[in-house]
Amino acid sequence: MRRPTGIVGVVAGVVAAVGWAAPVAPAAPPQAAVAGEFVAVDADAGVAPAPIIVFKDAPPRTRDAAVTLAEYIEKTCGARPAIIDGEPDPAPARGIWVGCQPVLKKLLPGVDFTFAHPEEILIAVAGGHLVIAGRDRWDRQHMDGRGRLAPITGRQQEYGTVNAVYTFLQDYLRVRWLWPGDTGEDVVAQRRIAFAPLELRYHPQIRARSGMFIRWSLGDSKEGPPQIWARYQRVQLDSLELAGGHAFSHWWDKYHEQHPDYFALQPDGTRSGWPEPKDAKLCDSNPAVWRQWLAEVEEKLKADPTQRVLNASPNDSYESGHCVCPRCRAWDNPNGEIVTYRWKGVTEDRPCLSDRQVTFANTLARMLKERFPDKDLYVQLHAYGLSRPAPVAAEPDANVIISSVSNFHLRADGVGDDRTKAMQQFAAWGEKAPHLAWRPNLGSPVGLSWGMPDVGMRQAGEDFRFVADRGCMGLFFDMFWGHWATQGPHYYVLAHLAWNPRTDVPALMDDYYARGFGPAAAELKAYWSLLEKTRTDFLREVPNRHRAFDIPRKYTAALFAQAEALLNQADAKLAGAPDLYRRRVAFVRTGLEYTRMVVDTRAAMQKVEQSKGSDAEASARVKACWDAAARMRTTFSPLAINWIAVFRGPGGGDNKRMMGLHPDNPLSGRTKREAERPYDGRN
Repeated sequence: MRRPTGIVGVVAGVVAAVGWAAPVAPAAPPQAAVAGEFVAVDADAGVAPAPIIVFKDAPPRTRDAAVTLAEYIEKTCGARPAIIDGEPDPAPARGIWVGCQPVLKKLLPGVDFTFAHPEEILIAVAGGHLVIAGRDRWDRQHMDGRGRLAPITGRQQEYGTVNAVYTFLQDYLRVRWLWPGDTGEDVVAQRRIAFAPLELRYHPQIRARSGMFIRWSLGDSKEGPPQIWARYQRVQLDSLELAGGHAFSHWWDKYHEQHPDYFALQPDGTRSGWPEPKDAKLCDSNPAVWRQWLAEVEEKLKADPTQRVLNASPNDSYESGHCVCPRCRAWDNPNGEIVTYRWKGVTEDRPCLSDRQVTFANTLARMLKERFPDKDLYVQLHAYGLSRPAPVAAEPDANVIISSVSNFHLRADGVGDDRTKAMQQFAAWGEKAPHLAWRPNLGSPVGLSWGMPDVGMRQAGEDFRFVADRGCMGLFFDMFWGHWATQGPHYYVLAHLAWNPRTDVPALMDDYYARGFGPAAAELKAYWSLLEKTRTDFLREVPNRHRAFDIPRKYTAALFAQAEALLNQADAKLAGAPDLYRRRVAFVRTGLEYTRMVVDTRAAMQKVEQSKGSDAEASARVKACWDAAARMRTTFSPLAINWIAVFRGPGGGDNKRMMGLHPDNPLSGRTKREAERPYDGRN
């Protein structure tokens, strides 16, 4: 398959190599005049900020980005540039042009203003002007919609200019958003902002990025600091929207009475919808199923003609209830990897489902193309469960997107098949699929959902280069919860990798520590490196899929003493430094305090479990820990820990994500048995 190349560009007259990564910490703009430079502002020389000119009738989010640009120029130099809507006549002698405008062809005759690639951006300095532009696509009749929890406004299909602005702010104005909110923002004061002639073009290989942090995507929740952070990091506003869930969970309730033939034949001769309605499987080979899917698609496109990706992924409970009719089984390749199927009272080892499900997706994709020949539409299929292995003979059509549920991110290196096999499966799909997305289930390997410092910045860099080299064009992660004080650096790295999967992670993190903590950069680097190594070592040393339930084994008093000593050393280094650095260290310290509380809670819960609830002292200790968590909730920054994920009821801990941390939510019998069993390499 064709591998996306990413960047084609010229920077200060030098052709950029394919795969070139945007600089992490660009050099400060020149202070002495150079030939052809663009001076945005020069306070010492009395040069006021150049105006920002936004193209005529720009969509709302593009104009919002221009306002953001003006705000950060003001934060940088103390003076706010004017914003002009539409081309002024006459054109100013110097200007910052946001988006492509006809006059630019005269002002910058040497710059090509055509965009050949989706989401392509352009940042150019020539003739005393700065252009920040990109490929934009939007439908003025369908810019508003309804998200999962909140309305969506100003929706575009491509946000090239918007993401060009955020790229300029990071790579050229040197703004950093380390984490959401004022404490995480870092701006370099500059009295003079100027740039030598340059031209940068870039188009992201990964076009579906918002699903990586689905909680901060448009419409998933009300807009707040995390949503704005995701937007500035160029992961919220992308050009493809992938589904993370299953396509047919509503079908049983809607169709089973009149159309029982839509559903999978079971070994007992029924079409019962086993194991339960929301997970009922289909009879994939039934033409009536195909026609019904297409009819639903027609309704969706009538309501929102901007949709491009239509989900056809089978329902969950992936081992259970698949169709045994002769036509469906004829689509299975006898040479496929052998996996275990389950039906009510029946278990059978058979070839995997991959060839069958690709054949199903291809059938829908061809019908979709025939029905809408002039639209660029895609069928999405999860390679999940019994279809994680790549197919033997079936190959996805050109308008099929395979979203591989390959669970290797944050998993153990070199332990069983936990990581290696999943990577092999992803690579095998990369040889088959013209469009491949990565959709891992993250789980909670070292307490990710609990808010533990379950971070792996080094591994993230390896993973993104791996998937990029195999053609990855989309992301959907299930799920990060937004525990910024304990997991923030990992989110930061992931955001940069989603925009450019070949980002130099060590250099990125060195910049993160330097910009975030100034004189204490070395201590904070040592702190996060300690926590990253601790979780990595723990995964290797405790080879079981339920590792998180034994965190007291590795997160010891000695470890906490070492981590706290590093933060104390950081505070000592910051005596006399700007207060912002100390407030950032204090934010990180709240994460350490919370982590210690979680470990104490789990240690006490282990005693509760061992005593089957009879250890009154241990039960009292658990309650004391939850009381401490309630106090933290009122005193910590609301961004430090996602308390909504922690507390789901009056007493807290009563949701499945917090299982094993509360007497009312102990480990289930099944979980305890699996935790005690040797790891078998399953994801």
